[in-house]
Amino acid sequence: QVWLEESGGALVQPGGSLKLSCTTSRFTMDYYIIGWFRQAPGKEREGISYISGRDGSIDYLDSVKGRFTISRGNAKNTVDLQMNSLKPDDTAVYYCASKMSGSGSFRPVDYDYWGRGTQVTVSS
Repeated sequence: QVWLEESGGALVQPGGSLKLSCTTSRFTMDYYIIGWFRQAPGKEREGISYISGRDGSIDYLDSVKGRFTISRGNAKNTVDLQMNSLKPDDTAVYYCASKMSGSGSFRPVDYDYWGRGTQVTVSS
């Protein structure tokens, strides 16, 4: 069952920027932790960032720190992921997911509901 929807994926040149958005009409994000994940071909899904709607805590995977920024979107019930200085290694399907309880996590198994993903391709 798909509870969230990602948008914003595209083909971009190395060094470029993209903003991904995650939204849902199923629940109020204020009470959930929203995580962003990505999965490249042949690789495991990895957590790259999360934000807590409850206390505002944020964290990033080391490889995206300083380049990616997660935030509550201007649109209601949206979480954005601003991605700058994109590299070919950032190419992947990007997913958002939600978890109700506990603290933020980078482990996909800790999240309850997922979107279908959006493709980001970084290539010249």
